[in-house]
Amino acid sequence: MPMLSSSMNCVAEFFTYETTKSVVVKSWTVGVINRVVQLLVISYFIGWVFLHEKAYQVRDTSIESSVVTKVKGFGKYTNRVMDTADYVTPPQGTSVFVIITKQIVTENQVQGFCPESEVKYSCVSDSDCQRPVPTTGGGILTGRCVNYNRSLWTCEIQGWCPAEVDTVQAPIMLEAENFTLFIKNSIRFPLFDFEKGNLLPNLTAQDIRTCRFHPVTQPFCPILRLGDIVRFAGQDFAKLASTGGILGIKIGWVCDLDRSWEHCVPSYTFTRLDSVSEKNNVSPGYNFRYAKYYRRENGTEYRTLMKAFGIRFDVLVYGNAGKFNIIPTLINTVAAFTSVGVGTVLCDIILLNFLKGAEQYKAKKFEEVTDVTLCHSPVYRSSQMLGGRNDEKQSTDSGAYSIGL
Repeated sequence: MPMLSSSMNCVAEFFTYETTKSVVVKSWTVGVINRVVQLLVISYFIGWVFLHEKAYQVRDTSIESSVVTKVKGFGKYTNRVMDTADYVTPPQGTSVFVIITKQIVTENQVQGFCPESEVKYSCVSDSDCQRPVPTTGGGILTGRCVNYNRSLWTCEIQGWCPAEVDTVQAPIMLEAENFTLFIKNSIRFPLFDFEKGNLLPNLTAQDIRTCRFHPVTQPFCPILRLGDIVRFAGQDFAKLASTGGILGIKIGWVCDLDRSWEHCVPSYTFTRLDSVSEKNNVSPGYNFRYAKYYRRENGTEYRTLMKAFGIRFDVLVYGNAGKFNIIPTLINTVAAFTSVGVGTVLCDIILLNFLKGAEQYKAKKFEEVTDVTLCHSPVYRSSQMLGGRNDEKQSTDSGAYSIGL
């Protein structure tokens, strides 16, 4: 029998129904808190969500972009006049390119055997050169210790000889500071089939020849001076040209397509992308090696090896576009109205736990009504009193009770 009774209670508890009950609380404290929270929620949705974040728009973040670059300028390096074919690599005008500002040249290298030039390969006997195949140096160790100069013996290598000496001081091409960079950028937002480029309609051929980018006076000029780019990125040109480095030119397209076409314009920002490398004493800056190959009349191949230091530019394009759409507008409007109820939740927590008269509020807010009560007491009135007074009265709202705290 006890088990049967317990089972019946569980079934009865399952088949219960809960409905809301309105209780009007006449309290300045709770009323002010409720209205302030509601005002904050409404201000947040109007000011931040709708006006600042434009939550009424559908956004396209899959920007399609193409970048074409062209460098112009002449420099003088080791008594040679350098043009773009000499100092720009790769030459195709891509979004990532390098302007070479310093070179260490090793001429007339041929395949053969020669002593290693690095001091770490110094030796006394052949046993000092019996090492695994190295991943650095000028070639493959032969296992022999040979004379490098009058005072130094080093391990012999097989490879391109003579071995490179990259510790020598080399000048930098300071004229590169006045080189100019032309950037042609086209973008498209496929969701809206919107296309535009950074060559704005008001730019004339004369402007292209004479203008120079400046974030305040000439923010839409596509011609940028290299020295200005380095300065805008917070770097020193002479130091950067000596050690090499990587700079980012970021073109941002953040467009509100509810406005007219001409209001969608690019913004340019500049930063150093390898700032961690700058602080590293082991391998600071940016450099790479390349070679030019030749062949003598007798068929012997030789080459000129160059260790190049330069400034690498990465043109990075990002952006998004937004346009009004009824679906996100409805979703965020419903979310705003729903969030206004946060004030009610907060006030309930205060009333049920912190204010004087919490027990009376609990008694008014939570009631259990059975079938027997509904049949025999069609009008249910609580006579619970607070502080010896009955402050309960029927509200003008249908089914609501008013409590004076």
